[in-house]
Parts: sequence; C-alpha cells; structure tokens
Amino acid sequence: MTPTDPNNPSLSCGYVVLAMGKHGAFELNYSSDIDLIVLYDPEATSLAAGTEPATFFVKLTRNLVALLQDVTPDGYAFRTDLRLRPDPRATQVAISIEAAAVYYENMGQNWERAAMIKARAAAGDKSLGQEFLDRLKPYVWRKYLDFAAIADVQSLKRQIHAVKGHGEIAVEGHNLKLGRGGIREIEFFVQTQQLIAGGRNPKLRGGRTLEMLDALAEAQWITPEARRELKEAYLYLRRIEHRVQMVNDEQTHLLPQAGEKFESLARFSGFATSAEFAAKLRSTFETVQGHYAALFEDAPELGTASGSLVFTGGEDDAETIENLSRMGFRQPSEVSATIRGWHFGRYSATRSAKSKELLTELMPALLTSLARSGEADLAFLAFDRFLSGLPAGVQLFSMLKANPNLLDLICTILGTAPRLADQLSRRPRVLDAVLDPGFFGPMPKAAEFAAQAAQIIPQRHCPRRSGGPRPDHGTRADVPRRRARTLRNRKRGRSRRRVLGYCRKPDRNSA
Repeated sequence: MTPTDPNNPSLSCGYVVLAMGKHGAFELNYSSDIDLIVLYDPEATSLAAGTEPATFFVKLTRNLVALLQDVTPDGYAFRTDLRLRPDPRATQVAISIEAAAVYYENMGQNWERAAMIKARAAAGDKSLGQEFLDRLKPYVWRKYLDFAAIADVQSLKRQIHAVKGHGEIAVEGHNLKLGRGGIREIEFFVQTQQLIAGGRNPKLRGGRTLEMLDALAEAQWITPEARRELKEAYLYLRRIEHRVQMVNDEQTHLLPQAGEKFESLARFSGFATSAEFAAKLRSTFETVQGHYAALFEDAPELGTASGSLVFTGGEDDAETIENLSRMGFRQPSEVSATIRGWHFGRYSATRSAKSKELLTELMPALLTSLARSGEADLAFLAFDRFLSGLPAGVQLFSMLKANPNLLDLICTILGTAPRLADQLSRRPRVLDAVLDPGFFGPMPKAAEFAAQAAQIIPQRHCPRRSGGPRPDHGTRADVPRRRARTLRNRKRGRSRRRVLGYCRKPDRNSA
C-alpha cells in the first residue's frame, strides 16, 4: 500500500479505526479493554495491482490487534474487542464503510444507537471516519420527538435494564458497572435523554458522561439536584472501580465478598472500617437507582419470573443463558445466537425498526410458550423456520401482542403440524380466523362440512366411473394435436399408456 503522503501515511489511506465506549469518550478504566470498529473504503486506497481490499484490510486489522494485545516481555498495550461492529458473528473484523453505513441506516438496533454516541475516529483516515459518523447522525439523533422515538428509547431502557440483571442492591460481590445503582445506570440515564433531545439540541450530543450531565441540567432536562448527585456517584464509583482493578491488574467490576479482601479494599479506598465502606456504597447505589428507576416507570421488564432475557450485543449474556436452561432449552447458547440474528435483521420479518421493537417486547412470552410445548428446542427451531418464511413481521407481532393467547396456539401448530406452519408463514392473515369468537366452539357435523365443501370445491363428474357414455375427447380438429403428443412420448421410449400409469414395464427376469 503506497501512502498518499509519506510524511503523513494516514492521510486518505481509506482505513479508519473508530474508538467506542469509554475509549471513545476518553473515560478508560485502570485496567480496561478497548472497543474498536474498523472500516475501510475500497475506492479510496492505493493498493498494489491485484490486491483484494477486503483481504488486505482484514489481515492488516488482525496484525494491528495482535500488536496491541499480545503479551511480550514488556507487557501489552490494550486488550482489544472488535465485537461492537455490525453483526459480529457474520462479518469480518474489518468492514467496508458503505456496508456498515447501510447496515446502521436500515438494520441498526437500539443499543447500537446509544453506542454511537461515544464513537470517534481514533486512528487512520480520521476525515473518512468523521464523514462516516456525520452520515449516521440522522440514525442516532432523531429530529422530532414522536411516539416512535419514545418507544424506541423505552425499548433500549428495557434492554440495558435486563443486561445488568441483578434483582437487589448488594454490597459484597456487587457489580460496580452492571449491578443495580451502578455505573451503567448513570451512563444510560444520560444517554437515553440525549437520544430523545439531542436531535433538536446539538449541545446534547457529546460523549463524555460528566459533561453531558452539566449540559442536560443547563437545558433543564434534569434538575440541579439530579446533576449533583449523579456526578458525585459517578466519580465515586469510578474511583472504587479503579481500585478494584489495581489489586491484580484484572479487568473486573466485582466488589470482593465479605471478609479479608473486602476489608482490604475498604482501607485501600480510605475507610477505617468495612462497615463504613459498605454504608457509603449502599447509599450511592440507592441514589443512582432512584434516578434511574424514574425513567419510563411504566415500561415493562424484559424477562420472566426466573430471570432476565436479553439478546443485545454480539455475545451471550450469562444470566440469560442460565435462565434459558432453567426454562428447558438444552442448547441455550444456540437459541441466544439465533435470536440475536433476528435482531441483526437476518430475516425480512425482523428488519424494520418497528418489528424489532415488537419482537423485543414479545420475547419473554414467546420463549415461555415455546418452553411449555414440551420440546423447547424443537419448537424453537420450528418457529425460526416459520419466521424465515414471513415477508414481514409487524402484522404478526402486533397480532400476538394484542392477543397473547395466540402464542400457545402457534407454538402447538409449529411443533405438531409442519405443513400447516409452512402455510402460515406464507399466509399469516390465516391467523385472523383464530380471532373469531366462534373459532374454538363445537365442531360442525359431517353434513355441515360436506355442504360447506360443496360450496367451495367445484365438483368433478367422471361419466365412465358412473357407467355413463364415454367422455367427449374433443372435436376432430383435436386429433392431430393428440397424435403429435403421443409421438413425442413414444420418442422418449414410453407409450402413452405407460406415461398415464395404466401398465407397468414387464419384468425381464420373469418366466
């Protein structure tokens, strides 16, 4: 690859690295990995003749990651994570910039909108990266505050709420980042209001959490008290997070369990006793949770009585896998991966933003119904085939949302009547008949069935079977056409009678 300017090789090189998450916002932890998305423009590169851009940039990215994270005698630079790219299970580590833009504009998910708030061009052709981020502004920042935008953000809130997955505030063993009242809730408190108001107020489009708390307060989206309390909580929890990671240079967010390690962390954090440390942590978690819980209080949870069900990101959520196992799925990881594929738009039925939102809300009830079928994994595979055949999903998902009892019926059909399931995928409006109040009433008698069938199915009369005269085979003008057809059949080595199945080929081995 020949650089446009040897003194500035990144200029117009067609290769850009986007920093995501805390790396993008300059908020890295003491021991943290970095989240990257790598893009390239095959039209803006000066590769040697015959070099395939996709192959070249994938190899370049793998070498870059190895350089950053492989351990040497001098240590390593950063643990690197490339899983925030579009559909990481189905895409290479470096993606065409046009393919990435089309994905986000047409199939981008709620959590990916929030992730793009902190994105910045960190290396390579930064002007190309900024052009890409500018192109995505309409996707991330919606200009008008309509009901669809609010529902979208509500869905995002439910997804992130389910990811953290902790039922009660704890202290010993609590997750500083993902647990209730943790750092993620402060970040989401900021991001959700940015997504709602940032389309009309560019001052709310920044990536840094503390700066955006100030901006939200100045724009009167939050109270001065909320800004003060959340800033204090964020700074305190981040400080404790750094100390937890300093102990063994370990990327962890878990507080130690009660005992010597918890006592040691209390003293490391400036407290005389572990009781004082625990009291401060608990009050901080409760303050954060109080502000977080006020967001969309009427939004339903994502999960079942036995635990959460969340399918965001590119990897399995540990609690979701455990919950699926408890529900009766023998291959929970495969189920989780398939559902993430639905959200990534693998099927036509799940590519629109509305269908994804409805599917997210239906997921707990859907999986519960599939689990009740007795063969949870087989029923799930049948539903996946059913979904793959649908041209669109909004109609079906809306129907199921308005009529939850239909879920059990559909799961029964999918598990016991595959041919009927195939017809349903082709004609989802057939399910409208189930909404008729008389559908589950007494079955009609045989005579009623016969009468209805006579009205719908045309009756065919076969005179020869009834002893009548020979049927009319047409006029004399039809004879040449029939004779030509007979000759064609004989040319293929088959008589007309054999073609029609009236006789069979004699057995040569018979006497």
